[in-house]
Amino acid sequence: MTSLSAPIPREFTLSDFDFELPPELIAQHPAAERSGSRLLDGSSPTVVDRIFRELPSLLNAGDLLVFNDTKVVKARIFGEKASGGKLELLIERVLPGHQVVAHMKVSKKPLIGGQMFMAGGARYGGFDAVLLGRWPDENGQLFHLQLSDEPHALMEKHGHVPLPPYIEHTDTEEDAKRYQTVFARAPGAVAAPTAALHFDEALLAQLEACGVLRASVTLHVGAGTFQPVKTENIAEHTMHREWYEVPEATQQAIAACKARGGKVVAVGTTTVRTLESWAKFDQASGDTQIFITPGFEFQVVDRLVTNFHLPKSTLMMLVSAFAGYAHIMGLYRHAIAQKYRFFSYGDAMLLTRTPPETQAN
Repeated sequence: MTSLSAPIPREFTLSDFDFELPPELIAQHPAAERSGSRLLDGSSPTVVDRIFRELPSLLNAGDLLVFNDTKVVKARIFGEKASGGKLELLIERVLPGHQVVAHMKVSKKPLIGGQMFMAGGARYGGFDAVLLGRWPDENGQLFHLQLSDEPHALMEKHGHVPLPPYIEHTDTEEDAKRYQTVFARAPGAVAAPTAALHFDEALLAQLEACGVLRASVTLHVGAGTFQPVKTENIAEHTMHREWYEVPEATQQAIAACKARGGKVVAVGTTTVRTLESWAKFDQASGDTQIFITPGFEFQVVDRLVTNFHLPKSTLMMLVSAFAGYAHIMGLYRHAIAQKYRFFSYGDAMLLTRTPPETQAN
């Protein structure tokens, strides 16, 4: 028999994760200094406005910061079909044999076998692409393409920084540098793990001096991270697919951290999704479509550094699951009132995991 005092889980709908955001709070450019951005300390019920470089004072010796070391590639490339129609590719994943998986923006999709001339085509210093079909199956939203040369080299030469849709300028040299973490290592992302953009070498050195340890995972962030949920019943939403890896050294570092009583501090929601996928499915690498919503039982992450997210997004649901829906909505109201900067180039907040049974609706 269920106790009358037991909390009744709330059924959340998409509308619960909506909020009004003044457009002027959407950051169009990064802060002058990475660690000079603002940090909303929501790690306790008392909210404190801070500067990001204060983070070392909020962590303890023996804690473990886990970063996503993915590297953003210049995945946006412009070209045209054989008929002359303009198109744009956003390369989501590189496959063996000079093949890729990509989003395609074009007025009329080419037929299978259709040829595309990217950046002018191979005849004029660019490269060619041939449509092989849809991906991951014939009904997939992405496109499977054969390129005329090695994809990473082609992207580096002809591609553009894949800035998010809410940044209203074309990519610049500043974007090439700042829309990338200082420790980016593994090329493959079409979006930056934005919470990690606030870390610079000086801050990393200060954290190390304070006895805070570091480890890395890899999750190649896909364009699906920007897609809002469209079904009012959030259980009907299908998550996008992303590749991840949790190295053996990181697994050992997490075990050691837990054993000594330290906190595992995830830098960014992509790190959370990686670590919790590993824990939930007992798989250290592979594709994940994990969808974290209120009621989720976290197994690894104790604290979270994250930016401010899009309304009605899966990331709003993730942070609400992590720190409590009411607390998160209160933090967002505070951030808007205090004119924090939102989204990829915006400010950050620090959260502490709250078990579902102690969260207030």
